Amino acid sequence: MTHAYRRLKLIAGAAPLAFAAQHAAAQTVAPIKIASLDPIASASGPEAVEAEPSSEVIVTARRREERAQDVPIALSVVGSEQLAARGDFRLDQVQQLVPSLQVFSFNPRNTNINIRGLGSNVALTNDGLENGVGVYVDNVYYGRVGQSQFDLVDLDHVEVLRGPQGTLFGKNTTAGAINISSKLPKFNWGFDGQADVGNYDFYQLRGSLTGPLIDGLAAFRLSGAYTDRGGFLYDTTTKRDVHDYRNATIRGQVLLTPAPNLTVRLIGDWGKQDQNCCINVLVGSFGTYDNGAAIANNFTDRTTRLGYAPPPFDPFARRTDANSRFQANMNTWGLSGEINYDIGPATITSITAGRRWNWYPGNDGDYTALSINLQSQQQNFQRQFSQEVRIASNGTNTIDYVGGLYYFYQNVIGRGTTETGVDAGRALYPAVPAAVSTIAANGLLTNSRSDPHTRSFAAFGQGVWHISPSLSLTAGLRFTHEDKWGSYSSTRVFEQPTTGLTAAQIAQVTTIRNTLSPIAAFSVSAKNDSLSGLATLGWKPTDDVLLYATYSRGSKSQGLNLTNLPAGVSPLVEPEKVNNYEIGLKSQFFDRAVTLNLAAYQTDVTQYQTTIVQQIIGTTTYINYIANIPKVRSRGFEGDAVWQIDRHFGVTGSIAYTDATYVDYPNGPAPVEQLNLGQVRSMTGQPLAGVPKWSAALGGDGTVPLREGVDLYGHADWSYRSSYYTVASNSRYGLVPGYDVVNARVGVRLADGKYDLSLWARNLLNNDYFQTLSVLNYGLVTATLGDPRTFGGTLRVKF
Repeated sequence: MTHAYRRLKLIAGAAPLAFAAQHAAAQTVAPIKIASLDPIASASGPEAVEAEPSSEVIVTARRREERAQDVPIALSVVGSEQLAARGDFRLDQVQQLVPSLQVFSFNPRNTNINIRGLGSNVALTNDGLENGVGVYVDNVYYGRVGQSQFDLVDLDHVEVLRGPQGTLFGKNTTAGAINISSKLPKFNWGFDGQADVGNYDFYQLRGSLTGPLIDGLAAFRLSGAYTDRGGFLYDTTTKRDVHDYRNATIRGQVLLTPAPNLTVRLIGDWGKQDQNCCINVLVGSFGTYDNGAAIANNFTDRTTRLGYAPPPFDPFARRTDANSRFQANMNTWGLSGEINYDIGPATITSITAGRRWNWYPGNDGDYTALSINLQSQQQNFQRQFSQEVRIASNGTNTIDYVGGLYYFYQNVIGRGTTETGVDAGRALYPAVPAAVSTIAANGLLTNSRSDPHTRSFAAFGQGVWHISPSLSLTAGLRFTHEDKWGSYSSTRVFEQPTTGLTAAQIAQVTTIRNTLSPIAAFSVSAKNDSLSGLATLGWKPTDDVLLYATYSRGSKSQGLNLTNLPAGVSPLVEPEKVNNYEIGLKSQFFDRAVTLNLAAYQTDVTQYQTTIVQQIIGTTTYINYIANIPKVRSRGFEGDAVWQIDRHFGVTGSIAYTDATYVDYPNGPAPVEQLNLGQVRSMTGQPLAGVPKWSAALGGDGTVPLREGVDLYGHADWSYRSSYYTVASNSRYGLVPGYDVVNARVGVRLADGKYDLSLWARNLLNNDYFQTLSVLNYGLVTATLGDPRTFGGTLRVKF
């Protein structure tokens, strides 16, 4: 039992990189005191700075205990104590610690995750396209990025793997992977909990109880969290605060050890999130194109004609006057089981999981008190099942190996709704008599349905050949077969009768309705076979220096365009192919008190899968579909450094330079300021949207012992992002200026850490910054805002 439990703790509890060796290369054992081996994981929280400078981060990269510095892969590990020191409880907050990671969101469903500039673009999520950054929680792949946007509960650590991880990691990791591990059950009783209060009516309760069910045979862990926060915006129409946040999460685990060489881990979780979100605030407007031509029926023309006075263009007044219902509500639940059977020379592992995610949005698509777009949203009902079986060698061998089989099935039901209101006709069609345009648009209600299915089979294998004590070669292959199929249909639910109109007027009504809500129905299917590969050479001239060089190849299967499509756009999107080249250095000095890790890379992507948002001139209607960009390249370098000054003080620093460029993109979307010259322009040589060229992070922790069992501690961190576009056309109106954020915490620990009382602030300097900027084809610029300064206090207890 002891041996099997220890192995489960190293593998299952260490990280969700449970697929295999290189896949597991970022796996970190749960008890991280100080991540002096990885800059992100080091010098993190109140406990971390108490560790000795020689403490190690242990990983199970090849299914045995290894120092993280010995693993030839670019990875970042954020431990639970570092997350606690910062007060992080959402994935988007983790990006401030990992410069190569970019997470920004229009709403939870439409969240974009990039690593090294690749993974997804800045447009809305399409149900027929999968992100290039895979998200895993306790070894289970999450098929939709919205599933990862709930509060993270009872975390052990979060790992970010940079670059393609497709060989053994598999499912859609052409840009990297994010791996989230929760804490394991224990066979002795323990409890930890915390309560937070803060401004904006913020309060949060988190707790976890663990202990034996049957002594020596079964243990449990029950964890939960509830977060409630008032709104960051005020709606002058409804007279209420909006962009509030409520999240409830429960996670239960049972660990069974029926035999000395057998462990079973069962996990069930449930989460629910409700927000009166997400509405963009008005930033500004413009009435002419770049060449001086007037934008017909621009924002000022519309508001003047309808007698509407919009709010002042002052986004950081944090006010909106939207009059239609908007919300971002969702729930999720899942079950998983992991079995580890140690047969001596190898361990056999089975992971079975089923998950569900439901998304219930509401949008005010015109962002104003005008009744133009009353509804413009897509509900999702996602179901997935996965099964993996693998075998991995134990101990230290001349060749360490891992191999296995993987199956994944997913179905995403999409139910779309568009509805236009009483102001739509006069706002959008000034040249049409008001009586006609109002009949055409007022109350026009259209529903759509889509149902993309994915069935994936994979076989994989990887080995590490220890050529000598200082030289190793890692090689692996993965074969994947995927079937995809689905259908799309749209139906007109309501339209005003045309009684009394002439034939010419009825023709005008029909044209308007077909523009605002086209009707279509079709089905599509595809099959794809792909081969992913990896070769890494690692050389250790000394025990504390590792040099490595890697070539990896990844692939994503076809995408399905299950939406209204412009003429000439295929319902099938070609597979994406990725070739990645990387060299790296991992090193430590001064008795391992100083760590310096460097990496340089180039990633070439052909047939890059991306979402296109095409604006229909003269309307507020979008066509959202996916397409291929012939060639994209991302190249850059990353540096991470740690200095553990002594057992009480440590500092960290990270920097990333990312040059992500469209190498060949002749038919990109034209920016709004040039739309009068055509819908298409060449974007070859342009930077990818959503990618800051420079990003950096600094952090520090310190502890001052006051007396026996009582410590004063402090934490501060700073993160920076340079400017980046959040409009796929790279419109200059969609260029988010660079910004930085400072967070801090100071507290006191009592009774050797059993009690912890602290004060904290996020965005301490109250910097105003945008998360996204959007520009509409009638000259309106809107934004989603970064969070304002928040502050409060935390009480933690641990028994």
